[in-house]
Amino acid sequence: MSRRRIGFWYRLAAVIAKPPLVVLFKRDWRGMEHIPADGGFITAVNHNSYLDPLSYAHFQYNTGRVPRLLAKAGLFRTPFVGMMLRGTGQIPVYRETSDAMDAFRAAVDAIERGECVAFYPEGTLTRDPEMWPMAGKTGAARVALLTRAPVIPVAQWGANLAVPPYAKEKKIRLFPRKTLQVQAGPPVDLSRFYDRQPTPEVLREATEVIMAAVTEQLEIVRGEKAPAQPYDHRTARAEQRRKAEGEGPK
Repeated sequence: MSRRRIGFWYRLAAVIAKPPLVVLFKRDWRGMEHIPADGGFITAVNHNSYLDPLSYAHFQYNTGRVPRLLAKAGLFRTPFVGMMLRGTGQIPVYRETSDAMDAFRAAVDAIERGECVAFYPEGTLTRDPEMWPMAGKTGAARVALLTRAPVIPVAQWGANLAVPPYAKEKKIRLFPRKTLQVQAGPPVDLSRFYDRQPTPEVLREATEVIMAAVTEQLEIVRGEKAPAQPYDHRTARAEQRRKAEGEGPK
């Protein structure tokens, strides 16, 4: 299948976004050789800063294979941002609505046309206290098993040091200049799942394999070892509620 042309809107977005990224940040990009030259594929990317979609998109743009990211539907209603998202072909995600499957179908169609679709499997900014990838949602695995497209794990670090997530008391820290590190790894081997029914258990297992590959790349980038079990914020919240109820007034 042919690769998608970059097109006017992506070039316009690059003209707007690249100059400040180049001026304000250093770059350490690795693993571009793992990005397929042709054909549809998936990237699975960790998420630790509101800035990191730009960091990742800059990396991916420079490979010549522009990504189509799944973005919250509300962003498409923002005047300028929505125009850019629509123009560059990003995919709106309507969570917990009757339109939720539209994103799935759009992702499959894009891959079958030979495009790259980028997933942030965590579904939100990581809540792991040490900024490791959390347990992932199954959307990327579902699309991967249906299309059998290559899944490229991508880890990034550095944007979170400039724009910390969730911490309102922490100000944006642009100086000294931070290094935006992005590293792509070899395709994740999901072949053992291809001939199995995509049950919730199979999708969860495939998702764990994908997230383990992303985490492995981040371990290389950070030079550290991740926890044995990925953080699951739903389990953590349930545990917090349990403790609060147990420690409340008798």
